[in-house]
Amino acid sequence: MTPQHRTLAGMISLALGVMIFSTQDAIIKGLSGEYAVTQAIVTRGLVALPILSFMVQMECGLKRLWSRSFWPMVVRGLVLLVSYTSYYMAFPALPLAEAIALFFTAPIFVTLLSGPLLGEKVTLQSWFAVGMGFLGVLVILRPGSGLFEWAALLSLVSAAAYALSMVLARRVGASEPATVMAFYVNLVYLLGAAGIAALCHQLGIVKLGHPSLDFLVRPWIMPTIEDFLLMALCGVIAAVAMSLLTHAYRLAEANLVTVLEYTGMIWGPLWGYLFFNEIPRWTTFVGTALIIAAGVYSARAAAARDRKAKA
Repeated sequence: MTPQHRTLAGMISLALGVMIFSTQDAIIKGLSGEYAVTQAIVTRGLVALPILSFMVQMECGLKRLWSRSFWPMVVRGLVLLVSYTSYYMAFPALPLAEAIALFFTAPIFVTLLSGPLLGEKVTLQSWFAVGMGFLGVLVILRPGSGLFEWAALLSLVSAAAYALSMVLARRVGASEPATVMAFYVNLVYLLGAAGIAALCHQLGIVKLGHPSLDFLVRPWIMPTIEDFLLMALCGVIAAVAMSLLTHAYRLAEANLVTVLEYTGMIWGPLWGYLFFNEIPRWTTFVGTALIIAAGVYSARAAAARDRKAKA
């Protein structure tokens, strides 16, 4: 396969993976009115576990699961548990388009964290991108307008935690296969969500009076067959999409394909309109455009620096 064909295949793989992942968001939002987020995460984790085990076996053998990086991968898994739990908790209170757009501020937080945690130099161009991205956040949040919903902060917490996990991955990923890292993340999801559910049950917490908080503490109930299959489908979606994203970054240089991550912002408004009759506000579109512009500008600037460094 020629370099051009590899790049094209990588771009297609990444865009497809992002689209498939986005369907999981719509499923979780659809379930958020009756079930607990922990129940959905545990069901997803149980389904994904054998799939990811097979992927590990195919890539490097199950023996690689006994890793020297056990604790760093567990810590990264806990950070991602915080990220995705807070992300899903935003769904009952926010339109899908807003929750997803705010989550895509993660590259901004990566820039902010890469300096103090990795010792990387943050350039003036990077700071410009950070400022543009946060301007987009302010447009979406509309602070002081009387329309502010505090659950939007959950999406920002999610983005910050996700960014921290990406910074941690730069250290762990140098020595561990992607499938092994994905296996640990899924295992921590499974055990962590089960632990949260058990703690809420033990303390007798069943309702806290806000849709997002209720989604976290709500008791588990017996799902209908249809809803159980939807939860289980999330496990298949996660495994398949993760495989596609990993494949994409193996085929093509990251700086050439990473901007396609932002295609996720296309699917959020679409699923929100088709399944939940949500019509995004004009401020959501403007803020989203600013966040995308900031991410693309930052990625292009990073690619230019890489080319200059290799020259």
